[in-house]
Order: sequence, then structure tokens, then C-alpha cells
Amino acid sequence: MKAIIITQPGSPEVLQIVDRPKPAIADNEVLVKVMAAGVNRPDVAQRKGNYPPPAGAPKDIPGLEIAGFITETGSNVQRWKTGDKICALVIGGGYAEFCNMPEGQCLPVPESLSFAEAASLPETFFTVWSNVFDRAKLQPGESLLIHGGSSGIGVAAIQMATAMGSTVYVTAGSEEKCLFCEQLGAAKAINYKTENFSEAILQLTNNKGVDVILDMIGGDYTPLNIKCLADDGRLVMINSMNGKDVQVDLSAVMRKRLNITGSMLRSRDTAFKSAIAKKLEKHIWPLLASGKIKSVIYKIFPANEASKAHQLMESSEHMGKIILNFEDL
Repeated sequence: MKAIIITQPGSPEVLQIVDRPKPAIADNEVLVKVMAAGVNRPDVAQRKGNYPPPAGAPKDIPGLEIAGFITETGSNVQRWKTGDKICALVIGGGYAEFCNMPEGQCLPVPESLSFAEAASLPETFFTVWSNVFDRAKLQPGESLLIHGGSSGIGVAAIQMATAMGSTVYVTAGSEEKCLFCEQLGAAKAINYKTENFSEAILQLTNNKGVDVILDMIGGDYTPLNIKCLADDGRLVMINSMNGKDVQVDLSAVMRKRLNITGSMLRSRDTAFKSAIAKKLEKHIWPLLASGKIKSVIYKIFPANEASKAHQLMESSEHMGKIILNFEDL
């Protein structure tokens, strides 16, 4: 098979196409002919040498989400058969013509969605469900603030939380991105380059604050997050793009009874990820089939232009997902 590998840590140009053996599958796994793969920030971090893949993942083939059709099933696989169209969260190896994964991490391609659209779903939808609904326990009628509202995570979180009955606020870096987020369902998008988001949230909520914050920024956002959380609020960290070392006012945490948590999904075991898949199929997949929630793709690149896809990801110009098309590799 053809695979896109990280030849050495570095700039996007280190991504090169090489020949590799097809992956062997375990008894509980399926082998998938990859038609499309999503591009995500962890792929960029891995390419730079800042995010070593966990045990069991290919060391030099990035890619955490794919869509395609099954070509082989392990002896213990019960649900899937050869020819089934699926999308899946994978531990790595998604930038290749073939990829293996446990059957529990697969989901059917939602009705009417293309392979590219389906490939845009797993990494962000699994992440949002795990952190916003399972960890932070966002409830209907509560409010959610999402940082990076126009990112892949952001567009998933806006739609999922709105569909589940919550009021959503976001931050974004331009007026164009703010409008984009509001068109997706955000009640208000705050341009963090021209406004103090914490003060804006307190004004929007009559000084109550928001119930949950989903943050991938960290750093100097942290004290502002604590300031604009409501009593019994929950802050969920999924990245620290502005830095991991911060000062926290513990008196505010105690006074407002705040819950500060976070998680990394990639290293979690198959049982954990499979449980999320079941919840997504029950609660979110019908909304994708009906069109209430949509796949939001900014640009599709041919797989042999993976370096250009990474350049776009690092520019942060995109609004929605970036996809690699493997159909013509």
C-alpha cells in the first residue's frame, strides 16, 4: 500500500509517500480501504516531534480518523462484514491506503454523507462527546463556551451542544469566523482579538457566567476562564496551545465550587473508545442522517498534497475540517 510517513521531525515537507506492507489485523479488528482521512492538530504535533504516538500505533504514519470500506474482518468481529462503509477513530496510521482498527471504534457512514464528509467526524465528535457530555456533564438548558469555535472541534461542539439543548458561546479570531460560528448555531461569537472574552461572557450572561468551558488554548486563557465560569462550573482542557504552565486563583475555584478537568483521548483503550462510539450512534448519528448536524469541510486535498494540508492547518485560516482524499492515490 501507499502511505504518507513522517520522514523526520520537521516542517510539512517531511511528509512523503512511500510503499508499506498492509497492516495485519487482530481477531477483533477490521481492515479498511481508506477513501478519505481527516487532518487534525495532533497530526501536526506528531509531525513536529512533539506528540509521540502511544504504544501500538504506527510510529511514522499519522492520521486519527478515516472513512472507507471494509476489506477484511478478524475472526471475532461480529457486527461488520466485507464491503461495509464505515468511518472510524484510529490510534494512528490513517494517512494510508489501508488502515486497521478495532471493530468497536467503527461507525456506519451516515446516510447521504460522502466518504470525505464521514472522515471529518470521528476525531472531533468522539473528543467533544467524551469531554463535554461525559466529563463535564453538560445538560440541556446549560451554557457552553467553546474556544476555537471555527476549528474542527469547534464546529462539532457548536452543533452537538445546540442540538442537545444548550446555549453555546464561542471565541474566534475574525469577524468572518464569528459569523460562521453563529450561522452554525452559536448564540454569540466573540472576536478574541478585539474583545476580552471573559468580560463579554459575563455581560452576555448577566454576570452569571457559563456552566461549561471547552478549552484547547490554556496559558493566559486559564484565569479568564475561571473568572467567567458560573458557580459549580466545569472547565475541560483538551489542549494547551498557549502554554501548560499557568497561575490559578484557588480561592475562586473554592468559592465558586469549580471543577477543572481534562483528558487525552488517543491513549485510551478500545473499550473506552467503543463506549463513546455507541453513545454517538445513539444520540448524534440520527441527527447527522436527518441533516440537523452537518459535516463541515473547509477544503479537501489529494493525499499526495498532505504537506499543503498541514500548512493550512498551521495557518489557522480554515473554518471547519481539512480532509485528505485517498481515492486517487
